[in-house]
Amino acid sequence: QVQLVESGGGLVQAGGSLTLACTTSGRTFRESRMSWFRQAPGREREFVATISWNAALTNYADSVKGRFTISRDNTKSVVYLRMNSLKPEDTAVYFCNLRDRYMSDYWGQGTQVTVSS
Repeated sequence: QVQLVESGGGLVQAGGSLTLACTTSGRTFRESRMSWFRQAPGREREFVATISWNAALTNYADSVKGRFTISRDNTKSVVYLRMNSLKPEDTAVYFCNLRDRYMSDYWGQGTQVTVSS
């Protein structure tokens, strides 16, 4: 059973920084692509960033490129999202996603990020 638990969300002023963490259980983390998505009120869930199983490849949404950094620690089964220069439009619930080698998706419960202007 794969479980994902996000942490690190909170309230921050515009221009500030936060680091989200997603801790996973199960044996699939090392083989899996990990991603972050977010969902603002009244909007569809959208892709934020992704990282390959060995951290060799990363990709970002245009809206966060240059401000957010995704990373992972395979020894701890944790994926991070470092968010700098936060903007009010970054306010959303942030979700961690694991896609295993069978293309099955697993999601965490989400962590709220609120950026005040």
